[in-house]
Amino acid sequence: MTCLVTGGAGFIGAHVSSELLKLGQKVVILDDLSGGFEENIPQNALFIKGSITDTALLADLFKTYQFDYVYHLAAYAAEGLSHFIRRFNYENNLIGSINLINESVKHKVKCFVFTSSIAVYGKGQLPMSENLTPLPEDPYGIAKLAVEQDLKCAHEMFGLDFIIFRPHNVYGEYQNLGDKYRNVVGIFMNQLMQDIPLTIFGDGSQSRAFSYVGDIAPTIANSVNVPAAKNQIFNIGADVQCSVKYLATEVCKAMGKEGLIRYLDARNEVAHAYSNHEKANTVFGKNNSTPLQEGLKKMAYWALETGSKKSTIFSHIEINEKLPAIWLE
Repeated sequence: MTCLVTGGAGFIGAHVSSELLKLGQKVVILDDLSGGFEENIPQNALFIKGSITDTALLADLFKTYQFDYVYHLAAYAAEGLSHFIRRFNYENNLIGSINLINESVKHKVKCFVFTSSIAVYGKGQLPMSENLTPLPEDPYGIAKLAVEQDLKCAHEMFGLDFIIFRPHNVYGEYQNLGDKYRNVVGIFMNQLMQDIPLTIFGDGSQSRAFSYVGDIAPTIANSVNVPAAKNQIFNIGADVQCSVKYLATEVCKAMGKEGLIRYLDARNEVAHAYSNHEKANTVFGKNNSTPLQEGLKKMAYWALETGSKKSTIFSHIEINEKLPAIWLE
């Protein structure tokens, strides 16, 4: 079988690509390298540099390779920043996804696997479970939910099978250490390697269940081989939540460094987010759950080997009002 993996040079996409290769699949990676790196790409995957917003390129790729499965992981996953990059968010996270769905319908793709997000749930719905009515709080969550709904429409109209995963707060090797707008574990590790204070919005009491990438990538990759998964939505990730302040102390321990904390003004974000995984456990079996300390040690070893990355200012800011000052530094 031939699989297209969008975002395969990125964090989760590279891990999913590796798992697909282990399953004996042929893997074609499409990535524009806006957040990924060529060194992340598995050795036996075919890499094509390009964007999911390029409709001509997508048409050519689908015609040339006749993909059996599409694993769509390409996205700019920055919930907080999405308020200030609304057009960029919708063009890349929504319209780019629709381009892929169009080609998948035309070329009779067997299954479209989509990584959505628990950002679709919004706030005050705990634990987040698949039977809740999504109420996203930010443009990123809105875009993800719109893609989910379009996949359902494509299935009902054209018979395109899909599997939707809603992962949350994933960390691990290959995370972009130089992206200061998203992925708090990578941000903390990069700050420690640069001997600068760890930045926390608010008092650090906001909580998340941080999920090690090695626990979720195999399930995503193998999902097309599980008949009961077809046309379903699954939460996937860790069950144990902790505060961001506690996370900071554990990252320091994993990195073997002492770090100061710089508290910033609170931003508009969901205070507490954790999800129920009973549905995924029933369909795929109980998922591996790497303890936070163990997962952080694995990532820290990789991060120290990789070295710190210079953080650049995002060049597509559309609204400056209420933009956190730290994001302009």
